Amino acid sequence: MANIKSSAKRARQAVKRRAHNMALRSRMRTEIKQVLKAIDAGDKNAAQEAYKQAVPVIDTMVVKGIIHKNKAARHKTRLNTRVRALS
Repeated sequence: MANIKSSAKRARQAVKRRAHNMALRSRMRTEIKQVLKAIDAGDKNAAQEAYKQAVPVIDTMVVKGIIHKNKAARHKTRLNTRVRALS
């Protein structure tokens, strides 16, 4: 428990920020799962569409500081490789 007003406020802000970041991270993971689901189904067109929707979401997470740019690049590369492998 915070003893100082400013530290109490900081604790409140941290709770809000954590909830917001968790929601954004969850959104990104959902988009990635949609791509993987389409890949597993073997539907190349659906996989490409899901990938096109996932990329801006992943990039947004980098801009917002939720994930590192290298992690985003790794996700995009691996997903794109698997999408292209469907043929």
